[in-house]
Amino acid sequence: MAGMYGLGRVINVIPIAAGNAFKLRGASAVTFVCTGNDTFTVTASSSFGGSYSSPGNIITRKATCTATNGTAAWVESTQAASNAVTIASGTVVFSVLTSQLADPNDYVKVSVGGSGLVTAILHDLIVQRKPSNLEILGA
Repeated sequence: MAGMYGLGRVINVIPIAAGNAFKLRGASAVTFVCTGNDTFTVTASSSFGGSYSSPGNIITRKATCTATNGTAAWVESTQAASNAVTIASGTVVFSVLTSQLADPNDYVKVSVGGSGLVTAILHDLIVQRKPSNLEILGA
């Protein structure tokens, strides 16, 4: 079976997303991959430079892994509804669906309490484009 490249077809990626706002409207969801002993807090706004606030307690599902190099299994779990996720070490992955954001909030941001790292993977793109024609998200 032949493979297909994902960037532009089903995903777009923001490698360093901690504290950086971006528009989510061109995808069905964003999955955040976070590492470090930290708290990761989701906020939303109706404009890029606008005032960011909690989108509500939208995070209930997450997956954690004790390793950051692929040498341990993922563990799926639930948490009390919140707009934040905290881990002591390893990696946590959680998603925000566009349907979870109240209109007109099209922009999201994940802030970290310390030195945690965040990568944002936007998936289920509404329009497929070659990578060079993908929309610039952080503007």
